[in-house]
Amino acid sequence: MASGNSTSKRGFASMDLERQREIASKGGRSVPAEKRSFSQDRELASSAGRKGGQSTGTGRGE
Repeated sequence: MASGNSTSKRGFASMDLERQREIASKGGRSVPAEKRSFSQDRELASSAGRKGGQSTGTGRGE
């Protein structure tokens, strides 16, 4: 069984914070601004969030 104080040097979470930020920022830069539809259209983002919230709640407790 794994203990809470693991010394593993593997995985994203074990990297130092600066290295994590460097990798994460590359993902944000990989998509051109005109392709980021939610950042361009607030109403589209709102609509998508509403649809997602409705679909995840179906079938629970019924």
